[in-house]
Amino acid sequence: MAGIDDILNIIETQQKQTEQSIISAAERKAAAIKKDGDEKALRAYEEYMKRAGEQADRDFENACKSADAEMKRRILACKVRCIDSVIDKTVEKLRNLPDEEYFALLEKLAVKLIRKGDGVISLSGKDLKRVTKDFEKNLNESAKKKNGSIKLSDVPADIDDGFVLSYGLISENCSFRAVMEADKDSVRDTAAKVLFG
Repeated sequence: MAGIDDILNIIETQQKQTEQSIISAAERKAAAIKKDGDEKALRAYEEYMKRAGEQADRDFENACKSADAEMKRRILACKVRCIDSVIDKTVEKLRNLPDEEYFALLEKLAVKLIRKGDGVISLSGKDLKRVTKDFEKNLNESAKKKNGSIKLSDVPADIDDGFVLSYGLISENCSFRAVMEADKDSVRDTAAKVLFG
């Protein structure tokens, strides 16, 4: 019986060694798989964080550019409103000049536009009532130098200020607003330099 017990002990010992060997191999393989998985997960995490960081940087840069563009657009709109306000105040100030100064200004403006031929100058209804006595005479003196003449129309023009100068079918609106609009960019540039340096 002792021989059988020895054989059984040897078989049991070999079985335990085989089991231990299988378990150790499985544990090593599991550890290797876990290590490989951890490394892949870490690389995937680092790659994701790198891409997310780059995307966050791009988003931040785009947001800054967008905010900067919006700020510049609003500043420009504010400047345009300021310039337009100054132009409106200037037009109002010109409209309200004393009669002598107002018509002297209209004469200076008209003299630049007078040409050869018979012209007709039309004023607003308000200006027809306050026109200075020498206005038409002074314009005719300037027109004679260019072989022309100017007649003051007694029919009011549909303008608030300034005048309309007509030669036949060709008319030029020289109301203050029309003059400002015709040279709008130059007027705005000048106003911007004065207001904003």
